[in-house]
Amino acid sequence: MTGHARTAARAGRDRLVVVFFLTLAVLVVEFVGALASNSLALFADAGHMLTDVVGIGLALGAIWIAERPPDRSRTFGYLRLEILAAVVNAVLLFSVALFVLYEAWRRLSQPPEIATGLMLAVAIVGLAANGVSFWLLREPQAASLNMRGAYLEVLGDLAGSTAVIVAAIVIAATGWTQADAVASVAIALLILPRTYGLLHEAVDVLLEATPKGVDMAQVRAHILEAPGVDDVHDLHAWTITSGLNVVSAHVVLDPGADAPAVLDHLCACLADIFDIEHSTFQLESSDRRRLEEHGHA
Repeated sequence: MTGHARTAARAGRDRLVVVFFLTLAVLVVEFVGALASNSLALFADAGHMLTDVVGIGLALGAIWIAERPPDRSRTFGYLRLEILAAVVNAVLLFSVALFVLYEAWRRLSQPPEIATGLMLAVAIVGLAANGVSFWLLREPQAASLNMRGAYLEVLGDLAGSTAVIVAAIVIAATGWTQADAVASVAIALLILPRTYGLLHEAVDVLLEATPKGVDMAQVRAHILEAPGVDDVHDLHAWTITSGLNVVSAHVVLDPGADAPAVLDHLCACLADIFDIEHSTFQLESSDRRRLEEHGHA
């Protein structure tokens, strides 16, 4: 997959549009329901929905902008914007989770009256809509970090709606209104670890860490095993955006090696075995390695 090809996230764009409008509708319903029922858990879920609307909107915008072709100043185009959108998503989720935890702590000591019937009805609507969104994103999320951010938000919403439903039933059955605050804490705690994982993976891409699932020792071994290759150095691998890994290396050739044949073999090897279709090799003679080492000294 090259920079001109459809990115993995773009392949699921139409589904993401449907999820966006579903999430926006549920946000409005839950926010109004939270105000009417005075439920913090419902408000927490609505807050999560708000970050979903903003985050999914950013994801869609990033996919759209990423379609712009490369130019002289941005030779890889705008593909990295998908990763930046995932970072913004994570920051938004962290902010909402921390606010909900603070508000829940305050309400545990002073629990307000809650309209449990309305709280339950709204949560059921949210659960149904989130279930549809979850089904729409279950396949695209496996191939794109940006899509995975939206998927994790929907997954958190599913759990959040379930927690609100349980809290409403407990309050209606026992009168223990603190269940609303406890449910909101559960929602926040569901958000935090998944969000950390998303942020960690996105930051790794921005720091040009070795792509997940790529073993550099194996890559080096396959290059060295290629006919006509004597050595390899300055070997690097990184990710431009989800589904687009890149490798570059300086390859020292044996005397008399057929350079075009070596290059064809290396490119085919990385594409077939490691699914890396964008690779750059500088082919060198052994004396060139000596000159480079002298220049770096």
